[in-house]
Order: sequence, then C-alpha cells, then structure tokens
Amino acid sequence: MKTVVGITGASGAIYGIRLLEVLPGEKYVVVTENGKDLIACETGYSLEDIKKMGTMYEDCELDAPFSSGSFLFDSLVVVPCSTSTLSKIACGIADTLITRCASVALKERRKMVLVPRETPLSTVFLQNMAGLSLQGGVILPAMPAFYHQPQSVEDLVDFVVGKILDQLGVEHHLFQRWSSHVTTGD
Repeated sequence: MKTVVGITGASGAIYGIRLLEVLPGEKYVVVTENGKDLIACETGYSLEDIKKMGTMYEDCELDAPFSSGSFLFDSLVVVPCSTSTLSKIACGIADTLITRCASVALKERRKMVLVPRETPLSTVFLQNMAGLSLQGGVILPAMPAFYHQPQSVEDLVDFVVGKILDQLGVEHHLFQRWSSHVTTGD
C-alpha cells in the first residue's frame, strides 16, 4: 500500500501524525509551511520525527513522483485539511504538491480522504465539500464520537484516525466499535 499524507495549516496536526504512526505500507509525507508551524505549536513532535515516519517532500516540489498519474499510489489523505486547501482542490487548482496530488487522485479515481477541522462551516465550504464528494472524494470531518467512552484526548484522536483507516481498508483496533450493548440514553 502506497499512501500520500498531506498535513496542512488547519488545527489538528496530531491527526496526521497519529495516522503516520499507525498506517502500514509506503508513506509519502507533505507538510505545508503552515502545517509545520502547527506541528511545532500543537504537538511535541519535530519535523525530524515526521521524516522518520515516511518519505518527506516539500509542498513546492511539484516534480515529486506522486504528482503524476503514472506513479501508482493507492490513496491520498489530507489530515488536517485546511479550508484553503480543500477549496483549491474543489476548484481544480493544482499549484502545490498536495493540490497537484489531489488532482491526480481525482482524475485517476484513486481514494482521496480529506479531513477538514473547521467550525462553523460557511456555505461556500459546504458547497466545495459536496462537489468533491460528488467527484469521488471522501470528506471525513474530524468529529470524534463518544459512544466508546473516551478517557483521553488520545482516545478522541484515535477515533478519527480509525475512521480514516476504515476508509483506506486498513484493519485496526484504535477504538471500540458500536455495538447494541451501548446505551444512548434515548
């Protein structure tokens, strides 16, 4: 399995880092400049730590292998995905490595999972998400559930990362799945 993981400047860099920690196979990593700032601000990780988790490229390296449809990667996950990046992808703007890879994923019908972490959502952003969903992209907002009774922030992060892995067809045990014994209080 070959996966491209993009980390943009939306809050929630820990989702991308945790995905890199548990994702099997070959990993290609692109971190935007704002993403680098957020990794430093929000987490205890450094770029050197991230480089150990996969082959890293700069967002300006438009000649990276996965910027071409002839390079066979299986999926692209942008986590977290900023509203700017999602909007560029929706409009077909491919001026960065992440947006170029997204363009390739869409045209080649490869799995693309975008994980926005923004609230509230403007009408323009909702329209962009709907358009990408219609084109085959998976919009997976960073919305953790609570039925598995999380005990820590890590449990909440693992829930979202587990949902990403589900979309990629990767077996995992990051959270307890819903079962009929869970009481919802209704």
